[in-house]
Amino acid sequence: MSAQRKATSFDIAQAAGVSQPTVSRALRGSPTVSTATRQRIEAIAKQLNYTVDRSASNLRSGKTRTLALLIFRDPTPDETEVNPFFLGMLGSMMGACAEHGYDLLVSFQNYSSDWHTDYEDSHRADGLILLGYGDYADYRARLDLLVAQGTHFIRWGSVQPDEPGLTVGCDNVAGGAVATRHLIERGCRRIAFLGDATDHYPEFRDRHRGYVEAIAAEGLAVDPRLQVDAITTEDDGTRAAQALIARGVPFDGIVAASDLIALAAMRVLAGAGLIVPRDVAVIGFDDIPAASLANPPLTTVAQDTVQGGRRLVEMLLARIDHRPVSSTVLPTTLVVRRSSGVPVATESDGDTNANTGTA
Repeated sequence: MSAQRKATSFDIAQAAGVSQPTVSRALRGSPTVSTATRQRIEAIAKQLNYTVDRSASNLRSGKTRTLALLIFRDPTPDETEVNPFFLGMLGSMMGACAEHGYDLLVSFQNYSSDWHTDYEDSHRADGLILLGYGDYADYRARLDLLVAQGTHFIRWGSVQPDEPGLTVGCDNVAGGAVATRHLIERGCRRIAFLGDATDHYPEFRDRHRGYVEAIAAEGLAVDPRLQVDAITTEDDGTRAAQALIARGVPFDGIVAASDLIALAAMRVLAGAGLIVPRDVAVIGFDDIPAASLANPPLTTVAQDTVQGGRRLVEMLLARIDHRPVSSTVLPTTLVVRRSSGVPVATESDGDTNANTGTA
């Protein structure tokens, strides 16, 4: 090949001993090409200084090679308005997109906006990844509309048999159960649950279900006065903990439906003169960065954000390529810290982890 002529995919195909369509599939990250073949093609392309004409490729395929990540605004104590749990997914989602030759368009959305009519319909993205949803009753109607429109989308949330579209989520029932059993094993007998346990917040509802199952399995009474509704904000966690104390019902443990609720509850308990974990043991859900920095450090149920982010991208790409794929439940892990009564002497040994489910 002349040094002055720009290399083409046909030159790479000849050098690699494969067909030109195989080169095209390999360079766009298609799973139909073996890893060894793709790596050989990529090495030859690099040697020949070959670059893909993305505009021409996209025009031929009818695809934008872009996924849109829609993050819904959440009330937060800082100005980010992003649930800190979702930030843990960004790195793995960007990495997965890069591996498959896709760009990731990140956009903030308000719950009241017309996010369900944009992006794919306007050819800005090939599919949508949805993080956060607010009240599920309103959200569900928009998911149904996305299905009716034929939009390719996937969401993080509670995986249910009748869910519209694709969903990736954790085993919330198992997570709620293991958190409650952990407090029972620490000697708690009057355990409260802070979190909305209705169909408006399916993930919290499932965590409450696990809480109820664990209490009943130990032969303990489930006291409805020990459940207080709260969504995943510190303000709501503060109000829920204050309401729990105001009821005057004895309790010695708290399972919170999120870390933000748990952290707020610990501050309310301290303000009421209750010491964690001596007087009340507390456990959260999510393992956000602030959990390990709390005083005392917060025991929590961790969700696999790295695997979750990757699954969201890879499953959406499978749907876009018309490959068979179904919703996925990921396991949770109990991360034990001092807020649930771990002896101070063992804290220096690091967090204690226990797997609580299977995918």
